[in-house]
Amino acid sequence: MHLLILGGTTEARRLAELLHGTPGLEVTSSLAGRVASPRLPPGGTRVGGFGGAEGLTAWLREHGADAVVDATHPFAGTISFHAARAAATARVPLLALRRPGWTPVEGDRWHEAGSLEEAARLLPALGRRVFLTTGRTGLAAFADLEQLWFLVRSVDAPEPPHPAAMEVLLDRGPFTLDGERGLLRRHRIDVVVTKDSGGAATAPKLAAAREAGVPVVVVRRPPVPTGVPVVPGPEDAAGWVLERLERQEGLERLERLERNPLAAD
Repeated sequence: MHLLILGGTTEARRLAELLHGTPGLEVTSSLAGRVASPRLPPGGTRVGGFGGAEGLTAWLREHGADAVVDATHPFAGTISFHAARAAATARVPLLALRRPGWTPVEGDRWHEAGSLEEAARLLPALGRRVFLTTGRTGLAAFADLEQLWFLVRSVDAPEPPHPAAMEVLLDRGPFTLDGERGLLRRHRIDVVVTKDSGGAATAPKLAAAREAGVPVVVVRRPPVPTGVPVVPGPEDAAGWVLERLERQEGLERLERLERNPLAAD
C-alpha cells in the first residue's frame, strides 16, 4: 500500500513517524517547499507543487497511490481543494487531518477578521506596537500602516512589500509561555495578530496576551472541501491508514486463494 501525506505540519511529521517501518506500507510525504530548511519526516519525501488538481491526479496514478491524507496547514486552503478533486478523479480514498482551531476563554480580548486585509483595518483602533505572527507571506496587507510598529516572527525572512517600521524575529515553534510573556514585555506589545492555526506549538502567545490584557486579532480559517472525512490528530489518521492497509491485505489474500484454493499464507 502506498500512502501520500500532504504535509509540512507537525501533525504530518508525527503521522509519518507513527507509520514509519510498518510492513507492507510505503509512505511519501509531500512538502510545499515554502520553508528554506524544513524538518523532514521519516520515509520518502517530495518537495514542491503538483501543478494543480490535474497534476496531483497524474501523480497519484503514476505512483500507484492507494490513499491520501491531507495534513496541510489550516491556511493552505487551495491544496485541500486540489486534493479533494484529484482523489475523486483518481478514485483514491482521502482523509483530512485538521487540528482543531483555538477557542477563546474568559479573559481573552479577541477580534475576529476574515482576512489579513480586514485584520489590518482593525489594528489602528487597537494598538500601536503589533506582534504579527501570520508568517512571512501576506505582509503587504500591513505595508500602509505607517503609524504602527511591527514585530514580525517567521521561520524565514519576509520579502517586501512589508511595513516600514518593522523588526523581524526569525524563530520556529514550539514556544513557551514564559518566552512569550517576556517577548510581549520587552517589545511593549499592545496588540497581537495571528491566524487561527490551532495546535499547542504556538498557543502560548494567546495565554500571554490574555494575562497582559492585550487584544488579539484572530484571522479566521479559509473554507475547506465538504464531504471529506476529518480527524483531529495523527493517531486517528494512523488508525485510518492501518485499517485500510489491513483491509487491502485481506483482499489480496482472498484473491490469491481464489486463484489457487490450495495455497496457504
